[in-house]
Amino acid sequence: MEGPDAGSGAAGHAGGVVTRMTWKAEVDGGRCMASGMCAGIAPDLFVLDDERARPLSEEVPEEERVLDVADSCPAMAITIVDGGATVVGPRP
Repeated sequence: MEGPDAGSGAAGHAGGVVTRMTWKAEVDGGRCMASGMCAGIAPDLFVLDDERARPLSEEVPEEERVLDVADSCPAMAITIVDGGATVVGPRP
């Protein structure tokens, strides 16, 4: 299809709905030593609360810095899981 309407409609953006891919962030409170690395790397996603780290939301964006957070945790207390329950962070 050519013209100003090319690419619009269901094939373009699925009816105007744009989905954002997310991962799930889990912090093992028993392992967390409150180093603050996670909050330092992604303060909009992780905070220190009662001397333990926690994600501000269970869902986090699929971004490289989220994997950096899990990789940087000295206690290996942060796990990032994709929608299929596959662990994607920390990276090996």
